[in-house]
Amino acid sequence: MRLSRRSFLAASAAAVAGSAAAYAAADRSSSATALALSATASRTGDVVGKITVGYQGWFACIGDHSPIDLWWHWSQNESLPPSPANENLKAWPDMREYSKWYRTDYARLHNGDAADLFSSYDQTTVNAHFRWMQEHGCDTAALQRFNPDGDEGPIRNAITARVRTAAEAHGRKFYIMYDVTDWLPATDMPSQIKQDWTEKMSAYTASAAYARQDGKPVVCIWGFGFNDDNHPFTPAQCQEVIDWFKQQGVYLIGGVPREWRLGSGGSRAGYLGVYHSFNALSPWMVGAIGTAADSDWMYTNFTVPDEADCKAHGIDYQPCVLPGDVSLDQRAHGNFMWRQFYNMCRAKVQGIYISMFDEFGEGNQICKTADTQASVPSGSGLRTLDQDGTVCSSDYYLRLTSDGGRMLKGEIALTATRPTKPFIAGASMGLTLSLRAKNAKIVAAAGKGTPTLVANGVSIGSRGEFGLLDAGNGNVALRLGASGKIVTVAGTTGAPLVANGAKVGKAQMFELVHNANGTVSLLAQANRRYVSARSTGSPVLAADSATIGPWEEFSLIADC
Repeated sequence: MRLSRRSFLAASAAAVAGSAAAYAAADRSSSATALALSATASRTGDVVGKITVGYQGWFACIGDHSPIDLWWHWSQNESLPPSPANENLKAWPDMREYSKWYRTDYARLHNGDAADLFSSYDQTTVNAHFRWMQEHGCDTAALQRFNPDGDEGPIRNAITARVRTAAEAHGRKFYIMYDVTDWLPATDMPSQIKQDWTEKMSAYTASAAYARQDGKPVVCIWGFGFNDDNHPFTPAQCQEVIDWFKQQGVYLIGGVPREWRLGSGGSRAGYLGVYHSFNALSPWMVGAIGTAADSDWMYTNFTVPDEADCKAHGIDYQPCVLPGDVSLDQRAHGNFMWRQFYNMCRAKVQGIYISMFDEFGEGNQICKTADTQASVPSGSGLRTLDQDGTVCSSDYYLRLTSDGGRMLKGEIALTATRPTKPFIAGASMGLTLSLRAKNAKIVAAAGKGTPTLVANGVSIGSRGEFGLLDAGNGNVALRLGASGKIVTVAGTTGAPLVANGAKVGKAQMFELVHNANGTVSLLAQANRRYVSARSTGSPVLAADSATIGPWEEFSLIADC
């Protein structure tokens, strides 16, 4: 299996502290020049002034009909389903909003759901991811592309087409990010990467969703100058590729080592001219920092002088922000990530690259993730977003990214205080509640897929917690704690309740009726019918009753 970026960088992390003095000396002349410049190299586009998320799109499952037909990146032995003895993931995705699932050999989740995973080959998966990007201010996705001449080429080609479809449907931008890690033979890399762009990837620039900066289509090359055996390219090879791409009229980003200015540690010596040939630089930080204090050290020793050097050479600067490795307890309920946003914004960087959107294999994903132990397989030992005792909704790091993007764009003031609440249920009225129906069961969103409300819960978990929101004119709305979605009356026939609303409208408004026996009832404003748990089979909630009876009465459990 390909070595991860984090694996390489962790090995060289010790070199950082010893390089501080050398950096300070190297920066004096370039910083003096750079600080005299007031303008950035580029104006706002699809990279400058924007939040870009790294999108792997590299998970597949046997049975998804993909060309690779393996548990791609989910398992160590990809021919067998993932299990505690055969896993390649550090965090478990929140699977409730996916349309297709693939059964693993893990035990059931603690909440009783089957331990299923998604495939990036399914268009519905990519659609869900890009919808989340749209809902949370992720402007642009950098689609990772490794050596396409190997056996992974066909599935990567297919996923690129799916990314285009999803980006166009959800108003997001995307660009190709070539990762040259382990591109063998190294001598063929220049000709193969040129051929791939010419014959396959350049066609995607015809899409209105393909990212452009300064009027040029964006391409990133990650891995030039890294000081390890997986990146053995000479400066001449790298320069040849950079010059060729720029001749094709692209805006070229370099994913470079964090020590790129020094030419030591994680960076090979003699590559500074290569780095300065890019239109933008994006130094890699995964494995280099793990606390807010680390971020502050990086701000002083890397971010500020990096930004100065880039300005001096007319280069845009797009540093990484990472949420932290779930498995290493780095996240600190968002404080680690927010400190990075703050440091990048106060340094006035040109753009921010989030590492990564969907990297469950390294645990540094912002994609919706299991929030509590109820949502991970029994016996797996996998950690969840509440690992430090603070309840965080599964979409928390998406919401945190949204606020970080707003600060980058000047939509909110620069602040070192994290404005994003880890758990948003009840944010408007200060109350979290659960409902118990006549059958003594808890009302909860039913499993994965379409989150229909069903009165079948035996205990209160995030699927049975609702935030009470002020919907105006004496009405309330209910926000599901597990997903942050608003409970909605779906249609008119049967009018089932589904937690899938993005905002409060008439279909999300209810009059909260207090009954004489101490129960409450919900009168839907969409059709003026009361919500009932009455059903001949599974007790699905529906706004279909003209009067209040026992099945329309719910015991309210507040502040759960």
